[in-house]
Amino acid sequence: MSTYRDLAHRGTARATVLRTVGTRERRSLLTAPRVPTVGIDIGGTKVMAGVVDADGNILEKLRTETPDKSKSPKVVEDTIVELVLDLSDRHDVHAVGIGAAGWVDADRNRILFAPHLSWRNEPLRDRISSRLAVPVMVDNDANTAAWAEWRFGAGRGEDHLVMITLGTGIGGAILEDGQVKRGKYGVAGEFGHMQVVPGGHRCACGNRGCWEQYSSGNALVREARELATADSPVAYNIIERVNGNVSDITGPLITELAREGDAMCVELLQDIGQWLGVGIANLAAALDPSCFVIGGGVSAADDLLIGPARDAFRRHLTGRGYRPEARIARAQLGPEAGMVGAADLSRLVARRFRRANRRRVERYERYERYAEARRTAQGT
Repeated sequence: MSTYRDLAHRGTARATVLRTVGTRERRSLLTAPRVPTVGIDIGGTKVMAGVVDADGNILEKLRTETPDKSKSPKVVEDTIVELVLDLSDRHDVHAVGIGAAGWVDADRNRILFAPHLSWRNEPLRDRISSRLAVPVMVDNDANTAAWAEWRFGAGRGEDHLVMITLGTGIGGAILEDGQVKRGKYGVAGEFGHMQVVPGGHRCACGNRGCWEQYSSGNALVREARELATADSPVAYNIIERVNGNVSDITGPLITELAREGDAMCVELLQDIGQWLGVGIANLAAALDPSCFVIGGGVSAADDLLIGPARDAFRRHLTGRGYRPEARIARAQLGPEAGMVGAADLSRLVARRFRRANRRRVERYERYERYAEARRTAQGT
């Protein structure tokens, strides 16, 4: 594997930090260089890195566990750098994009807050770019996933798209006219913390009744475990499956049993789906997109979840019967969406870097010609 010193020696000038990707992403991507870039997806349990080409194809992928959150942020940064250097041994990497599960500031440099990592106002982009010989882009992981679905997946051809990621909680992103809408402070799309039940279940954010307390992986598992703990007759099948260890009940197990026809698990997914539809109807009233893309691990339940969501959406949509209905689609790129989107967005940074570097080279060449002319004139 190349060391940082080796990599820096090959081109220290490439370590330039670019402050922004710019707002005209849609037009820019058409002229972005068709070069391989690395995408990084950082979650609470895993760090995934992959080399992605200009068509969204993954050329190589690596995955490792996220270092324990009690450790310093530098431990996670070390993991990212090692993955990039490993991939750079076999690929000509031109830029790195990072999708992080947390709030990213408007400049896309600092992680303001990450619920599953010890990042608090952490200048991640500057720290990583100071150690790598390529430009670096940082964004929220839901934004990068939405970008990937718009470019290569379920959202292709849509001008107004909202993505909802159902995992442990609920994340989201907004794309309009090919631009990710990040908000004034960079933290738009935190749909999971809309209040849907005043005084409802307590949320980790500190409030009560947040949407993600009723339509997420945590909500699904919580309801199943409550029924199992109460020794409900409808939970006997799942209790038997986990040998009485209620803590072993997981979202994937609930989905598996629902597919096998377990009535309780089917009903729980229907409940989660109905709450999902209510939230989507609220977002439609506020944002009026043409398409909702549903991603994240819980979306693996497919029609067991999305079918009830579509029904609830139609029942709760404001002006139903008198307005066009947004399309609701399951995400196509799976768990790699955030990584692919981060890599693709970083190609825009690579484009701007190459243009800036070319201008520096041109200025240097003009200076050399001027200096050579002066030397010649002085020699005569």
